[in-house]
Amino acid sequence: MRLCTAGTRFVTSYGSATVTPRFRVRDQIIFTKRLAMMLQSGMPIVTSLEMLGDESHAKGAGRIAMSLADDVARGMSLANALSKFKTVVGEFSISIVKVGESSGTLPENLEYIATELKKKYDLQKQVVGALIYPCVIVVSTLGITTMLIVYIFPKIMPIFLSLHVALPWSTRVLILCSYVLSHYGLWLLGGVVCMGVSFSYALRLERFRLLVDQVILRIPVFGLLSRYYNLAQTCRTLSLLLQSDVRFVQALDIAADSLKNQVYTQALGVVSAGVLRGQRLSTELARFPRLFPPLLVQMISVGEATGNLSGTLMYMSEMYESDIRDWTKNLTSVLEPILMLTMGLLVGFIAVSIITPIYAITQNLHN
Repeated sequence: MRLCTAGTRFVTSYGSATVTPRFRVRDQIIFTKRLAMMLQSGMPIVTSLEMLGDESHAKGAGRIAMSLADDVARGMSLANALSKFKTVVGEFSISIVKVGESSGTLPENLEYIATELKKKYDLQKQVVGALIYPCVIVVSTLGITTMLIVYIFPKIMPIFLSLHVALPWSTRVLILCSYVLSHYGLWLLGGVVCMGVSFSYALRLERFRLLVDQVILRIPVFGLLSRYYNLAQTCRTLSLLLQSDVRFVQALDIAADSLKNQVYTQALGVVSAGVLRGQRLSTELARFPRLFPPLLVQMISVGEATGNLSGTLMYMSEMYESDIRDWTKNLTSVLEPILMLTMGLLVGFIAVSIITPIYAITQNLHN
């Protein structure tokens, strides 16, 4: 009776699961970790899922747990039940769960998923954390500049205009910026908001998303960081899937789907097709030297020759993750002087634009 109620509640809230509940990576880590502990203690899987659904503080995780409990109670495997939420759970976790169910090592595989999700989550936090400081500096600089131009400069501008003297070019530029922001600031803000909304919707188009990802990979510093992040994710996912005895081509497809960058996703799709035709992985990766460095291709070639491809991929993943940690630590040190110099130049330009005509006026009064 309870299972039927849970399933009905899920369908009522989400319309037969047409709308996928929110299931953050952090919630997935907690969910898989607790489920693994319950199963290791001998608790039935349906009871474990019900407890997780009742006790979960995250609404999305609770609804997903109750839906899984309902499906498993009706005879469905956990992997098939998870397939309903493939967009949030990911093909990687579903494949590992499927292998665990077939081999009788489901608790160990769930523990494995929780550990790997935690590593990916920490890596993602490192990259995002390295970008927060530059964003704060840029927003602060724009805020201070806007305040000076919109609120401070207009109080001094009537003095300059009333004297009818030739103003420096910097002051004239500042007057123009102040006029535009004062009279059309709301329109400009609305335009920026509309552009942001349009951009977010355009990202749903595959061609536009591919173009944006191509541009990201070409940006200095950030492009290299994005490349290392995608390489680390690809190598780790492939290594883990191969260790779990997932078929090679299927592992490549899962690794491609797990990446956010569409350039790497399409490249791995081409690589997967080549491997399916009987080509070596290293040979196919060598076709994309801008995406897969020669060192990676050489190491994979050695792994294929020695029969230790999974271990080689894990080694390369750890190497790229180490490079990412080093880059994120140094990124703030590199960007801080550049951003501070830019901020100083903007504020200095405004100060010079105000002080120069005042100095000229005082000189004329003295004469």
